[in-house]
Amino acid sequence: MIGTATAPPPVPTALPAPTPPAPSAGEVDNRAAYVSFGLAYVLGHGAAALSEGDSPLYRLPGWLPVTLLGTGLVTGVVLATLAALRAQRGAAAPDVLAGKLLGAAWIVAFTALFLAITGLTSVLGEPELQEVLWPAGSGLVVGLVYLAEGSVRRNLLHYGLGVWLALVSTAALSLASPGLFRVLAVAGGGAYALAALLEHRRLRSLARSSRN
Repeated sequence: MIGTATAPPPVPTALPAPTPPAPSAGEVDNRAAYVSFGLAYVLGHGAAALSEGDSPLYRLPGWLPVTLLGTGLVTGVVLATLAALRAQRGAAAPDVLAGKLLGAAWIVAFTALFLAITGLTSVLGEPELQEVLWPAGSGLVVGLVYLAEGSVRRNLLHYGLGVWLALVSTAALSLASPGLFRVLAVAGGGAYALAALLEHRRLRSLARSSRN
């Protein structure tokens, strides 16, 4: 008996794994900047809240709160700039120009704040006012820049955080030290922590939408 040879079953070919969607051009990931700014608020203003006032809880060097705040703010600005530059890759020319203008707004805004505080305290002859004007003024500047960025990028989370920072920072000026620093540390730092969590959800939602 002659057996009939049967062809082996075809070997199924593996389907290529789906590639994750590329981030849309112009979309900025603000998580790292939010964390840096939040730490600046919590550590810088928190240290000032502990060491300021008639009966401070801890005796800290006067330069420490300013250094913590300034380091966190500068780091946050750098991280925000890097995130914006990454988002500009492959973006249209108008979006690239808008990103560059927003980046320059940070430099202009803080330069103007420096001139305003220096001039005001010099004219009034009260340099100690810088201790409250810088924390509140920097929060106002950051909040206003966030308003501009949120409007241009159509980012409601960024815009809402800017509204909160601008209002809280200026309202805190009505409080005496260390109340001002407590409000900035809790309300400002807490807002950044919440924004970092919501930013993660926002980016994940955008990634899911782009897959569909």
